[in-house]
Amino acid sequence: MTQAAKAPMGDVRGRTAFITGGANGIGLGIARALVRAGANVVIADIRDSALTEARAALGADAQVETVQLDVTDRAAYARAADAAETRFGKIHILIGNAGIGVMGPVLDARYDDWDWGMGVNLGGVINGLVTILPRIKAHGEGGQIVTTSSQSALIPISYSAIYTAAKAAVLGISEAIRGELAAENIGVSAFMPGPVQSNIAHSGELRPAEYRSDSGYRQREEDLEKRPVSPLWMSADEVGERVLTGIRGNDLYILTHPEFAPGMRTRFDAILASMPDETINQDRAKEIGFLLGNPVFNEQLARRKAGEMAA
Repeated sequence: MTQAAKAPMGDVRGRTAFITGGANGIGLGIARALVRAGANVVIADIRDSALTEARAALGADAQVETVQLDVTDRAAYARAADAAETRFGKIHILIGNAGIGVMGPVLDARYDDWDWGMGVNLGGVINGLVTILPRIKAHGEGGQIVTTSSQSALIPISYSAIYTAAKAAVLGISEAIRGELAAENIGVSAFMPGPVQSNIAHSGELRPAEYRSDSGYRQREEDLEKRPVSPLWMSADEVGERVLTGIRGNDLYILTHPEFAPGMRTRFDAILASMPDETINQDRAKEIGFLLGNPVFNEQLARRKAGEMAA
């Protein structure tokens, strides 16, 4: 098996995780799972009050640090990473989880909606990589990158253009960098949850003033805040444990809801069915061979097959 198939973070005890959007919902569920497993966690979130509540809820002061952070603020991101290293020495795990739910008809979308949605959901992940990835490489102890994408990246639905664009990009980034970072003993996992009990419906409360004047979604966001969270949605703690398992195993994909499998197969079948039914030009295939596949997919399939055989 190549380096990409190894598990740099097989044991997270004593390691430090930096979690954006970590003060509630999915982020807090991941933090709780990591703390229970013996890791240190730095919870970064834009809400000061939520940080205070999260710290109290975790009740593990020796393992927990909190820092206020808007993930679109690159200078603030660097300061937050400095604070994490000051407290725990090194960062080993970056969990780019901060996200907002920007949903609505594409015909109603305005620049403020696109800029805010892409800035947080995609830009926040990029800022984390640029800020923290070199720090993980520098200490040479290996690490793990977990990027929160979404099932929307795999089954795009109507009225989710902005959200899906960002989450699909996050998935693509994760798949593209996994092979590159294997040589540095840094694993990469794309996390694609389905519906989880969280505060994402209240994203509109966080919309900055500069993204309010030219928005087509403000009324929709206010209406969405009134929508109850279904008890049938997965709990944040269950999701957190699934992410921990993915980190330990260096899984390329961390999925949560098997209910999405039939829809995923249909989408992939629809794509393959649209491929031109023509004989492959072997000379052309040799010329562009570097574009025709990625070893990380084969490694993930081998990993899952090995796991099934072991079970």
